[in-house]
Amino acid sequence: MSRFASPPDSAPLDSASRAAIDASHLRSLAPEVIAQLTADASRLRAPAGSLLHRQGDSSPHVEVVVSGLVRVYVTAPDGRTMTVRYCRPGALIGVVSLFASPFSLPATIQAVTDTDLLALRASLVRHAAERDARVARALLDELSERVLSFIAEIPSAFQTVRQRVARHLLDLASESQRGSELRVAIGQQELADSVGTVREVVVRALRDLRAEGVLRTRREGIVILDPERLAAHAYGGPAGARVTGGWNPGR
Repeated sequence: MSRFASPPDSAPLDSASRAAIDASHLRSLAPEVIAQLTADASRLRAPAGSLLHRQGDSSPHVEVVVSGLVRVYVTAPDGRTMTVRYCRPGALIGVVSLFASPFSLPATIQAVTDTDLLALRASLVRHAAERDARVARALLDELSERVLSFIAEIPSAFQTVRQRVARHLLDLASESQRGSELRVAIGQQELADSVGTVREVVVRALRDLRAEGVLRTRREGIVILDPERLAAHAYGGPAGARVTGGWNPGR
């Protein structure tokens, strides 16, 4: 069962909701089809840190991220966690729950920042896919992207802790970039949970990166001083290469 901080709003299709749909795999659908899919939709708000869906949940659900950042993570038997997906505005969440039978959510979904979502009625979306090939194709595009992205995450399990920490920091910094500064508001324990290790190992990785002049740690978070070198740690690229634009622009 989803856990949201506030009840759904009425009149969900405001400009922000429409912009999120335009950024999603539903963007190819005709306006009248979008109207049908969103006829019984609700706008939901989730505060930072709240759980949207728990591992093991069996209820079908489909949400579009309107604003904020959501992470999908798995949990090991010893309690460690690893983030396997970030969901930014325009991301669709839960499409697989419409078609997997029986369905049991294999991960937990959490709001990283204060997040707004457009929750579609799952049964309506599933029936639309059965009746309309255009809807089915849009959802197939979404599911295909999810499969490819999850397969792409497999090599990260073999990365060093420093590589995983560097990648995670760059991903999160993309959401809070202001001008040329990259800043991440995250604690050491939360960072350890996200990359699937323990706090002591993350402390050592941050200490090494700080000694190299790559980042600076403060009580309120981490400032990335040399994003090119951090990217080289994360992805193996040349440390001197210039990187332009935001980090990890994909959804």
